[in-house]
Amino acid sequence: MTVSAHESPPAPAAPSGHTSRALLLDLDGVLLDTRPVMRKAWRKVQETHGVALPFHDYERHLGREFGDIMRRLGVTDAEAVRRTYESESMATAHLAQEFTGIVEMLHAFVAADWRLGVVTSKHVDRAAPLLARLGCPFATIRTPAGAGRTKPAPDPLLLALVDLGVDPAAAVYVGDMVVDQESAARAGVAYVHAGWGYGKPTAPAPETAASPMELLRHLLPAKQLVEGRRA
Repeated sequence: MTVSAHESPPAPAAPSGHTSRALLLDLDGVLLDTRPVMRKAWRKVQETHGVALPFHDYERHLGREFGDIMRRLGVTDAEAVRRTYESESMATAHLAQEFTGIVEMLHAFVAADWRLGVVTSKHVDRAAPLLARLGCPFATIRTPAGAGRTKPAPDPLLLALVDLGVDPAAAVYVGDMVVDQESAARAGVAYVHAGWGYGKPTAPAPETAASPMELLRHLLPAKQLVEGRRA
């Protein structure tokens, strides 16, 4: 419809009485403990490519896309290093374990009619098999293979919310690294820090949950928890 210069624009539609909620989650350090896998993969990189940097140097950049981490570490021949790292990660993926209470938490949010999504810097061929082990119906999985910039840019969170049809004001992102916190802030999405993960938050101090079940109690009123269990 075209609006002339002398006409008032149409009034916006009234908001729906039922606002959908979305819970977006990082993968490494939030859903699964993948540190044993990452350690082995980095050791293989050290052995194959003569990289002297300790695992700690790699780990402090977790949350960023692999190529971005390599640039920050000054690692040359990053694509060859990526292939070695990803191949070893796939071979040792069985070492990853879901954190205690994660599966129960995810299903409680599903029962409460929240829309769930994953926003990770892990590439999709490594992320998908790990997420499948959780048996949870994630409505979207955003990885670096998609459109837009990677974390700490807001793009992956905003694109995930486009997939879910949920406003940023009705979403929460759960991460464990500073880049997760920055990405959420830039996207206008509430952030909760996973205290069971690998990193520490930065100022301003965000809400922090010590465990998946504490996160559940923090975000879901007791009434919703009871109704979800009955459903």
